[in-house]
Amino acid sequence: MDFKYALAMELDDPGFHHGVLADFRERLAQDDRADHLLDLALARLKEAGLVRERTTRRTDSTHVLAAVRDLTRLELVTEAVRAVLEEVARTASHLLTGLVDEDWGRRYGRSVRLGKNPTRPKTRILAAGDDTCRLLERLHRHGPGYRPGPQAEALRQIVVQNYYRDAAGRLRWRTAADGGLPPSSSAIVSPYDTTARYVRHGHIISWKGFAAHVTETCATTAPT
Repeated sequence: MDFKYALAMELDDPGFHHGVLADFRERLAQDDRADHLLDLALARLKEAGLVRERTTRRTDSTHVLAAVRDLTRLELVTEAVRAVLEEVARTASHLLTGLVDEDWGRRYGRSVRLGKNPTRPKTRILAAGDDTCRLLERLHRHGPGYRPGPQAEALRQIVVQNYYRDAAGRLRWRTAADGGLPPSSSAIVSPYDTTARYVRHGHIISWKGFAAHVTETCATTAPT
């Protein structure tokens, strides 16, 4: 609604796709483009006399929620598998022949909602891990010429983030005590926006999304 108002668009205008901003962030992060833009902006501000050396600066930040559901780790893996199945079904459905059966349909046929205390959690964790490995192996071995889409790449990162193989080659669920968990700065929280992160402000406020930082220059001879 805010974007439509700012751009003088009609209220019934469909606007842009929800993934446009995520794609823009990814392009901006390539080759330090964001740093180059910031350096250019600072140079122009200095030329205009808006930024001076040796002045007091005040920095603040606000949280920006990502347009994704708040998923548990098990829900994240399960939803990532579902996203890949839908992606492959649209582009190369023949690769799913002989893999997706009635059990897969029950597990991944609809949006995943397990909650924090699902029934038979260990069974679900192992089943989701085995399904993930089988699916990725199928796409790798039985899809010559097939180029995996963004959902498949997200699933590959999510399975590494949540599982590991022990000395005997068995798939294990990562914990802080054994397999080790990635830091929140690099852990994916949604298969649909891989740039979103778990962010914490102090000991009370936490969210999944981004943090927008704002810096103000304060001087006794000029307004803030």
